[in-house]
Amino acid sequence: MKYLSIRVLAVFLGAMFLTAAAVADAKPQVSIHDPVMARDGDTYYLYSTGPGITFYSSEDLTNWKLGGRVFAGEPTWAKSVASTFNGHIWAPDIAYHDGTYYLYYSVSAFGRNTSAIGVTTNKTLDPQSPDYQWEDQGIVIQSVPHRDLWNAIDPNVVFDDEGTPWMSFGSFWGGMKLFKLAPNMIEPAEPQEWHTIAKLDRPMLIDDALAGPAEIEAPFIFKKDDYYYLFVSWGKCCRGAESTYRIVVGRSKDVRGPYLDESGKNMAEGGGTLVLQGNDNWAGLGHNSAYTFDGKDYLVFHAYETADNGLQKLKVLEMSWTDDGWPRVNPDDLENYVSVLESK
Repeated sequence: MKYLSIRVLAVFLGAMFLTAAAVADAKPQVSIHDPVMARDGDTYYLYSTGPGITFYSSEDLTNWKLGGRVFAGEPTWAKSVASTFNGHIWAPDIAYHDGTYYLYYSVSAFGRNTSAIGVTTNKTLDPQSPDYQWEDQGIVIQSVPHRDLWNAIDPNVVFDDEGTPWMSFGSFWGGMKLFKLAPNMIEPAEPQEWHTIAKLDRPMLIDDALAGPAEIEAPFIFKKDDYYYLFVSWGKCCRGAESTYRIVVGRSKDVRGPYLDESGKNMAEGGGTLVLQGNDNWAGLGHNSAYTFDGKDYLVFHAYETADNGLQKLKVLEMSWTDDGWPRVNPDDLENYVSVLESK
């Protein structure tokens, strides 16, 4: 019995040392918030919330190299919108149109709709190209407390079937808005056309300057066959293991909506079909984008890993579709996809 106990202890200690060694040898993952992506040539570029907008590059969607930041400093107008701005730019989105990349981004005071969406442009995403130069085009739209019951952050641009650009955006307050962009892609079209495309209940007597309990944000519209699919995040982000983020979806044959969930409920009336939610290993997940690369559709988002003190990690998961055209993501792929942050 004594020999058996010693042997069991030895096996246990050996397993423990092997596990510790595996952890020590593991390469770091990409720690990221609010990821969006584009491909230029054979390279994927990933942009995220961070100082000056953080970006990475990859040739396989798994192994990523840190590229640096888009803004060496900060947008010249940022502090005129949010006096407490500290260089941390939120929730970018990237679109390509007529030979130019448009990188939209958010400047805001946390928990307030003291916010604006700006845009910077470039001819290429390759930092090694002689044509690489981001040129800021300034503010696209701005929200002001007590004037607007919406929050000008979390932009996303989609083109309709006629090639007209539309921007969706929003966080908490009165929900997700959609407006037509001008052909130059840097300002609203005139005459202006706006729609409310998704929202959750907001009690009437809450101060208009406060976010309130309507926990909805980060719209992303993805065109697939005959439908525009509106993904949004419900719940709270940025709380590590206490995050309640999850992804829901609705769809419409008109970019302006209404976006209905699988039960037929309008997302502007609280509807939304669950796509993916957290589990014991991933406390919350959301602020997704969606893309088609080489015939495959992908959902890209961040998730908070419970085992790593709730640290946010990049996830790139393949989407499948039901026979009647609804997106599905295998929850097991939360474990199967592991990004690798390569050293320079």
